[in-house]
Amino acid sequence: MSEREISKLLKFLLEFGPVLVFFVGYLWLRDESFTIYGVEYAGFIVVTALFVPLCVIAMAASWRLTGQIAKMQAVTTVLVVVFGCLTVWFNDERFFKIKPTLIYLLFAAILVAGLLRKRSALQYALEDALPFKTRTGWLMMTRHTVFFCLALAVVNELIWRHFSTDIWVSFKTFGLPVLTMVFFVADTYFVMNSQEERTASSEESSEV
Repeated sequence: MSEREISKLLKFLLEFGPVLVFFVGYLWLRDESFTIYGVEYAGFIVVTALFVPLCVIAMAASWRLTGQIAKMQAVTTVLVVVFGCLTVWFNDERFFKIKPTLIYLLFAAILVAGLLRKRSALQYALEDALPFKTRTGWLMMTRHTVFFCLALAVVNELIWRHFSTDIWVSFKTFGLPVLTMVFFVADTYFVMNSQEERTASSEESSEV
């Protein structure tokens, strides 16, 4: 199936809509408890149970409308399903809270595996989104992204283990996307400037 374009607003809703619904649902049900088949579930567990199919529906809708599924969205959705189901099955919110940690560790491992082969898995995933034209630029950005993913994994562990669920949900909903956006914007600018400086230095050296 060939790729088809959709509006930026619709793309945003498909990618981040489920997360926003999870946030609103949590705020609405966080102080509630529900007894289902004799088992008591906190509001967080119920919202997680609703979030899992919503993510699958969003991914399916994205595939139906565009003809493709973003690689990162597919990996994230699979982990949402796995850890969301574990959360509900064991009635333990810790499974869902550790999910971002494992996602970032997995991304870091994939990027490192590519770097060991002198390749950029980041380029494979984001070639149309980032402006790098050289292999060196992609490799530099990939190395930086590895450390960024590891840092986010550590931060997520610190927050869910040492702060309230309210703080963790806010961090997951808004903190992670904002930090990711800031990182990619800032590091893209840094890498491009570094590439330009190296090119200028090489030209000066050749003239001498």
